[in-house]
This record gives sequence, structure tokens and C-alpha cells, in this order.
Amino acid sequence: MRHSPVLTSSLLLGFVSLIGATSLQASPAAAQSTLSKSRSTQSSVDGLRSAAVGGSTSVPYGWIDFCHRRPKECKVPALPAANVKLTAQNLRILKRINQKANSSIKPVSNFDHWGTMADHWDYPVDGKGDCKIYALYKRKLLLEAGFPRQALLMTVVRDLDNEGHTILTVKTDKGDLVLDNLVNEVRPWNATGYYFLKRQSQQNPNTWVSINQRGGTSKRLSPSS
Repeated sequence: MRHSPVLTSSLLLGFVSLIGATSLQASPAAAQSTLSKSRSTQSSVDGLRSAAVGGSTSVPYGWIDFCHRRPKECKVPALPAANVKLTAQNLRILKRINQKANSSIKPVSNFDHWGTMADHWDYPVDGKGDCKIYALYKRKLLLEAGFPRQALLMTVVRDLDNEGHTILTVKTDKGDLVLDNLVNEVRPWNATGYYFLKRQSQQNPNTWVSINQRGGTSKRLSPSS
């Protein structure tokens, strides 16, 4: 059956209107989907700045030993996680303390220092020590400089020779930075090339969390950084 021209035009106009309405209704959803993807991508980029941590893991013997000898250092309340604001002044303090500790402590192996293969963590009471002594001393100096305890985290890694190594991670609003006795430069965690195994929890220094991530490729910061 053939329709009159008026009826046919009316049907076509209604059909076009329906398509237009459907498109308008779908646009906000499509825009929201695009926005979500954009946010997701940005989150992924931001996530690269900090090492992702897993659940609780074993506490290094050295930290337990340190706490037995210096209980006041470890009998502390749990606190909410906090990051350091990475201002130019704070970065200068980090660099100064990293270099100060690196230059003031004479490197000596754990066995030669203490006569034992068991990890002995302490401050440089005699001006000597291995990586753990450097990291603990830097943590102490930064605490005295007013940095929040929750942002200063003892961290166990495997170095570029796949040897066990301890460094200090500093949590900042720009990502994780590393203070290392093998390098005078303060570096992002993912510019070390180290394999990160575990570190202290931000909330409680007596709780340790797993990491199990490679910290990118070893490289120096650009001068502009």
C-alpha cells in the first residue's frame, strides 16, 4: 500500500527526530566513557611515580635486632600515611643529608664491623658501617629536620649486582625518592635499576610490606630535575 506524501514526510521527520534524540542521550555517556579512560590513563602514569606495595611480609631480622637494643625507636604509635611536599628547600635538605651521611661514614662490611653474619642494624656509633647504618642515620637526620616518620621508610632491595642492599625511601607528593650510600644523587625509585623487595609500612615502622618490582633502569636525573 502506498502512503500519501504528507504521511511519508511525517514518518521520516519522526524517524530523524528519534535518531537525534538517541544520539543526544548517548553523548553524555560517551563523553563520560572518554573521561574515565583519560582519568585511568592519567592514574596509570601517576602510579609509575611510586612503587606499588602488596600485603604484609616478614620483618628483617636486623630491624628486630635494632628494636631490641633501641626500644624507644620502635615503640611508636601507628599514624596515618603522610608524604613530604617536594619543595626546592626540602629537596636541598634531602640532597644535603644524603651526601653528609655518605661522606661521614666509613664503609665496612657487616662481618668485619660486628664479627657476625647476622644483620646488625644501628646508627654509626663509631663512624663505620654498611648500607643499613647509612640508611638508618639518614632516617634519623631527616626526622630531626622535621620530616614525617611515615615518609621515611627503610627499604630492602637487590642492587645492580643482585646483592642484598638497604636504602631509604622518602615518600613525596611527586613520588618515591631514594637515598642510597652507593650514589650521592637523590634519585626516583624507578631510576635505580634495583629490584625492590620490601619496605616499612607508612603507618607503622614495625610492619613491612612487599614490593617485588624492578625500579626501572639505572639513570641519572636530568639537570633540570
